[in-house]
Amino acid sequence: MRILLLLLLFPAICVAQTATVVRATDLKKDPATDAPTVAQLAENAKVEALERKGGWTRVKAAASEGWVKMLALRFGGPGEAKQGDSGVSQLLNVARTGTSGTQVTTGVRGLDADMLAKARPNQEELRRLQGFAAAKADAASYAASASLQSQRVDEPK
Repeated sequence: MRILLLLLLFPAICVAQTATVVRATDLKKDPATDAPTVAQLAENAKVEALERKGGWTRVKAAASEGWVKMLALRFGGPGEAKQGDSGVSQLLNVARTGTSGTQVTTGVRGLDADMLAKARPNQEELRRLQGFAAAKADAASYAASASLQSQRVDEPK
């Protein structure tokens, strides 16, 4: 009986969800900002969302497949029914509380063990970051002009 139920529900589980690109964005080969760009997706392009990984969603566009940032997608579209409260219940919520009671949240999970194991330093970004550092003499001069005093701070444990 359980196997029959699983077989009946399996097609519903495997259906890709349609989405719309909210702004022009890069379609990446892998779920990372420094991954090669496969294609450009235009604003309002229709895609099929296939899989989520962290803050990224693997999508299938008209001619290609790749990864986009999750926040570049809007699920559902004009004319589609929204899930949740009906219009009447939202109207009653507004009258009673001043809000519709609808909230939208977006969550992104942190790094997993595999991502940490494959992490590599980006030397170019490190050099770029070091370019923003102030020389010790410049910092001391600024501190003196602003009447700031030196203070020792122990490292957190």
